[in-house]
Amino acid sequence: MPSGESTQASVHEPEPVEPTREDKVAEAGSELIGGPLGRHALLGASWWSPVRVIVLVAIGLFTLGLVQKAPCYNGAWFFGAGSQYTHACYSDIPHLYQGRGFADGLVPYFDQLPGDMQYLEYPVLTGVFMEVASWLTPGSGSIQDQEQWYWMVNAGMLMVCAAVIAVCVTRTHTRRPWDGLLVALAPAFALTATINWDLLAVALTAAAMLMWSRGRPLAFGVLLGLATAAKLYPVLLLGPLLVLCWRAGRWREYGTALGGAVVAWAVVNGPVMFFAFDGWSKFYTFSQERGVDFGSFWLIIAHNSSDPLSTDTVNTLATALMLLCCVGIAALALMAPRRPRFAQLAFLVVAAFILTNKVYSPQYVLWLVPLAALARPKWRDFLIWQACEVAYFLGIWMYLAYTTSGDDHKGLPADGYHWAIGLHLLGTLYLCVMIVRDILLPERDPVRRSGDDDPSGGVLDRAEDVFVLGPAARPVRHVAHFEGPRVKWGGAGATSGSL
Repeated sequence: MPSGESTQASVHEPEPVEPTREDKVAEAGSELIGGPLGRHALLGASWWSPVRVIVLVAIGLFTLGLVQKAPCYNGAWFFGAGSQYTHACYSDIPHLYQGRGFADGLVPYFDQLPGDMQYLEYPVLTGVFMEVASWLTPGSGSIQDQEQWYWMVNAGMLMVCAAVIAVCVTRTHTRRPWDGLLVALAPAFALTATINWDLLAVALTAAAMLMWSRGRPLAFGVLLGLATAAKLYPVLLLGPLLVLCWRAGRWREYGTALGGAVVAWAVVNGPVMFFAFDGWSKFYTFSQERGVDFGSFWLIIAHNSSDPLSTDTVNTLATALMLLCCVGIAALALMAPRRPRFAQLAFLVVAAFILTNKVYSPQYVLWLVPLAALARPKWRDFLIWQACEVAYFLGIWMYLAYTTSGDDHKGLPADGYHWAIGLHLLGTLYLCVMIVRDILLPERDPVRRSGDDDPSGGVLDRAEDVFVLGPAARPVRHVAHFEGPRVKWGGAGATSGSL
């Protein structure tokens, strides 16, 4: 290639975003590993690419989370109901090995369980995950030995999910690979990763987001359908995507994604629905019949009311609040001066579901961590939110220690737990407010300030608007891409970056 052509190609290739030059907290944190990257540092010449580094960091922090559960593994799950709370190492996984019939070889959804539960109360793909782990669990030894093995097998499978999440988030914004460190180093991620099986749905959702960012709507739809077959919340992403595709006129791509999601969900659920409808429907009936539970503002209301609301009333009010939030998010998407990024609206709609729901289990924070890293990759705001979630993580276990110990001097009483719930709600609301501000003032958006439009938007990235409402419908002279001084459009996304 002539030297002139080589120079021209290098001019047009977008440069990776270096967080130590864009984020003061990242710059300060980099002192632990030698300080910010120098101006003349040689980039892309090492085997240690961002994705490899971030995956190793994610696995390392996941392993620390396993170590944190050691007191329970060594006996607190089995011999000390209160100590599993005082050590904050509780997990559903070992308890449900026997409690949901896996120890007895019962087939989920098809075989009835002893007691009041009757059937497994998890979506089908999560049930398959649980069943596969039971196949890999040695059946010899005491039931405690089997439960320990079951937890370890699940932990290994969930670690793979964590690695998939780290890879997908790192590669979704090709110019911003180091944003994946937000996921890898999230303390609430490590603390809650093995409480339940949510990481399966989170990994499938992260993979779906990656596929949409690469302009592959069918793969996105299939993966999102599978994620919805593992947990209900991923289906919420189809709502903001509908509004964004409406604004950009990308109906064919949306139809492809929707069709792929419906077919994938039906392929997983159809056989179980047909042959074992009562078992299949348990998840949905349990969700409706479940009363107000931990972590929600509804619990605070119930504890401070002489006449608590019925479950049906709470279901109706929570649904109405969620729909109201969705209408607000849709209006924001259609009226914003610049079309919001997909990750921003995805975070807002899932956060709205969490904030209005009648229950908030501590592992639900996993749903938001990858979306937060893509929607608001700012270390200060991310760590403020994470601090609130860690406080809630400790608060719920101390509250359960208080309620199970019978000792008024051990654990956290109800009033203290309500403060922990409030802190969780305020932390999530804070991040929502910052994202809404970025949407209304796109020049404040850290992703767009560095020169990108919507790197997780796929076909929406740099697309023209065809339908807008309100002030956005009027032409504005400055609604150009916020092109950074070092960024030029026209090149392929960088495959590696610098810290």
